[in-house]
Amino acid sequence: MAHSAEVYIPLNVNHSPFNVGIPINLPMFTHQQIQNLTKIYNLDFSPEQEEKLMDLVGGNPYLLKLALYNISLGKVTLDELLLADTHAVSNIYLDHLQRQLWNLQKQNSGLLDALEKVVFAPKPIELDFVESIRLQSLGLVNFQGNEVVISCSLYQQYFQQYFCSQD
Repeated sequence: MAHSAEVYIPLNVNHSPFNVGIPINLPMFTHQQIQNLTKIYNLDFSPEQEEKLMDLVGGNPYLLKLALYNISLGKVTLDELLLADTHAVSNIYLDHLQRQLWNLQKQNSGLLDALEKVVFAPKPIELDFVESIRLQSLGLVNFQGNEVVISCSLYQQYFQQYFCSQD
């Protein structure tokens, strides 16, 4: 049996049709939370190693979980992860990084141009407010006052290589 009806209201595919819930932004993990997670994964990192991992992923919960999961399975070591080429097929973050790039390309070229400014800026810079919010919502930048900086060295490395290869 099949049933069809006209669409009564046009729906935006980027929003819930139920108008329920409130958006929740996960905060970046702290050093203490990273220490707790490494214990859960039965990993023993020195404070220096934790700091390097924190610098790589900026406390991003998804990126951190991906790292700890793959390290705990023995698919990669922390040192290999820290030294990996972000564009290498074997990089555990490649799918995520390519998805981020695709999202930027899909939205509009202005957003990609804005990220390029941030990636190559030696210090925090001020962007158009809407661009800043969009980049922050993708997890690519953090606010420092009214200015933005790249959120982690993983994004810095990947997008620097990407933009340099486009020239």
